[in-house]
Amino acid sequence: MAAVALAALGVVGLGQAPASAAPNFQVPFKCGVTVTAATFSGHNPANSVDFQKDGITGMPVLASAAGTVTRVANEGNTSYGRWIELDHGGGWRTRYAHLSTQTVSVGQKVSQGAKIGTAGATGGVTGPHLHYEQRQNGTVVKAKLNGVAVPYFAKTPFTSKNNCSGNPYTPTEVCGSGYSVIDQKGLSGAGTVYLLYNSSNKNNCVVTLKSTSLGKASPTAAFLEVQGGKRTTDSGDFTYYAGPVRQEAGATCVKWGGSVGSQSYESPFEHCG
Repeated sequence: MAAVALAALGVVGLGQAPASAAPNFQVPFKCGVTVTAATFSGHNPANSVDFQKDGITGMPVLASAAGTVTRVANEGNTSYGRWIELDHGGGWRTRYAHLSTQTVSVGQKVSQGAKIGTAGATGGVTGPHLHYEQRQNGTVVKAKLNGVAVPYFAKTPFTSKNNCSGNPYTPTEVCGSGYSVIDQKGLSGAGTVYLLYNSSNKNNCVVTLKSTSLGKASPTAAFLEVQGGKRTTDSGDFTYYAGPVRQEAGATCVKWGGSVGSQSYESPFEHCG
């Protein structure tokens, strides 16, 4: 049988591995963020994508598919600068370059939408952006994002659908390093209010994470009141969360709570030690 006929039947030659379907790669930014996917003739490597956006420096960069971290490197002021590579299996890998920070380590398994670093302008660049590659068996291929082919050669807006099934933020990410969740209260499906504590500086922190109308501004609030002191509140129309609201409490009782839309919670004075 001719090789063409064999190929038509999906039969591969001896020693040739069958092609593996690509993961459903997503825009490597948080749900709802719109970036420009810029592709250039003569881009090195060919078929790479530069994601551009005003104020991109410091924006969280997310895994565009689940995988394992294979490289966390720093080329200094040349080439990729700070960059990360993920292995997604089946010969598929992605690379993320010119990062300002890297928040994963080699061998770490990450889920789709997990934060792996922040965008920046390290390496051989003229301005901040995220250099991105989709690789199959070592070759950079033309990228697809959520099943949509990226146009070559053009500048095309893409709105991220990465991890849109849930709030892309965590309470510890909002409150910052050193905080741990000590209590939480659900708001009837509209969101969750979290109380966190930092044992090193004796600070409490409250944040309300939305679970509805994600990416759209809607009334959300978080408050914290240390017994004997004034209540501090963060309220407004927010896209993902209200807070962080921080106050030093130590062994003093606190009252905490928050709201999303009409759903609200207010605790009694508690957590007194």
